[in-house]
Amino acid sequence: MPEPIAPPTPAGLLWEAVAALELPRLVASLPRLLRAPRGEGAPVVVLPGFGAGDGSTGPLRSYLRLQGHRASGWGLGTNRGDVPSLLPRVVACVERVARRAGGPIALVGWSLGGVLARETARDRPDLVSRVVTLGTPVVGGPKYTAVADFYRRQGVDLDAIESEVDARYATPIRVPVTAVYSKRDGIVAWRACIDERSADVEHVEVRASHFGLGFSAEVYEIVAERLASDRIRL
Repeated sequence: MPEPIAPPTPAGLLWEAVAALELPRLVASLPRLLRAPRGEGAPVVVLPGFGAGDGSTGPLRSYLRLQGHRASGWGLGTNRGDVPSLLPRVVACVERVARRAGGPIALVGWSLGGVLARETARDRPDLVSRVVTLGTPVVGGPKYTAVADFYRRQGVDLDAIESEVDARYATPIRVPVTAVYSKRDGIVAWRACIDERSADVEHVEVRASHFGLGFSAEVYEIVAERLASDRIRL
């Protein structure tokens, strides 16, 4: 039997304080990062996490552009966490980019942004070539995250959301997924990031806080390598 999943403890939030250290480490690692495999101008849309917008993904998008990818944000403002209303808007965004590109595109999603990336790929595999998620809860929705109480205070039935998330697996994700997670994550329970039900999912553990995932040199290397592997495979 799999181990039960519990939300991060308040003590886990202490790890999030180290996120501020990731940016200087990222700058120091830039010479190494620039030696990572390069892209050839393929489009990538990067989706922000709960409570964040395109500004939060700016450093990652800048790096991907340096590496030869046409990286863009989602252009939908702040991610307010309402997946049912956001998903059609994300699909429309991805559809526009894919139409201009003449084919499917890659999606990178941080936290809740990864949920939206996965569900876009699930519903429209014709639009998506690959998904990379960073600290994304694929089990239980927000139930096993540090924002669970926020949702409860809004009157949200987290058990019902967990059932809805579970039901979505009836439609498989048919594109490759790389799921980056950290056992130091103080926002999302790391076990909730493990997808044991989809056929083509690679799990990669890193050493970073949840907020640090978007500024981690280790994460940037993984993203660059996976996007480049798609180019090589083609």
